Amino acid sequence: MTTAFRFLSLRAAALLCLCLAPLAPASTALAATCSDTSQGYDAWKSDFAAEAAAEGVGAAGLNALSATSYSKTTISADRNQKSFKYPLEKFLQVRGANDIASIGRARRAKNKEFYDSLEQAFGVPAGILIAIHGMETGFGNFMGDTNIVSAIATLTFDCRRSDFFRPHLVGALKLIDQGTIDAGSIGAKHGELGHTQFLPGNAFEYGLDGNGDGQIDLNNAVDALASTANFLRAKGWQAGVGYSEGQPNFAVLNEWNAATVYQQAIALIAAKIDG
Repeated sequence: MTTAFRFLSLRAAALLCLCLAPLAPASTALAATCSDTSQGYDAWKSDFAAEAAAEGVGAAGLNALSATSYSKTTISADRNQKSFKYPLEKFLQVRGANDIASIGRARRAKNKEFYDSLEQAFGVPAGILIAIHGMETGFGNFMGDTNIVSAIATLTFDCRRSDFFRPHLVGALKLIDQGTIDAGSIGAKHGELGHTQFLPGNAFEYGLDGNGDGQIDLNNAVDALASTANFLRAKGWQAGVGYSEGQPNFAVLNEWNAATVYQQAIALIAAKIDG
């Protein structure tokens, strides 16, 4: 693992440049028409396929799009994100913040060299990465039960946040083209994937081969944590600068999750882990 991250740190700058290619602009004129129900989904898929092909999606990605189905469970989850409306104290309790911090401290102590190598390469301290890992999937214990492409296609078809999810659908289809995921890959209800629950467009842009095995696999914890650190650095994380609320790096957490209560929780848990 040490060798892999020495290799990673040497190639990080070059990889980051490759990863920073912009997502497809949300303002692109859409021929595919969104809907507030499942009606018209099959016709929309056909229209969107033409747009995706024009943006460079290949045959594998287009076939995966064609095979998707409208996900009612995804729509239900999108309409009922109650925990983000909780006050901070209740959010911390519901999400198991004390357990995440306790387990996180043990994980950091056991794998100190690994986390130190990540911080050296990307500037992001162990506490932040471990807190995100614990908050998102319970350290990989549950990474989802929903077809990734169907989930993200459904959210793109749905009118509520179509512009937001559109580049993530294109990203998902390109991940299929490059072999990072396939048409049957499973993730969370909103199409997030892997140990830290990347949205597909972000996985496409910032995903890294952290363990040096020649593949980007966000179901591998090393790849997922390296990719998370890469994402945060690309979004403005400053090495050696504070991340508590009011400090410069706290604002970068908004790039990972826009809910203020989530950002506050991550910063508090991370501080307990980092000591």
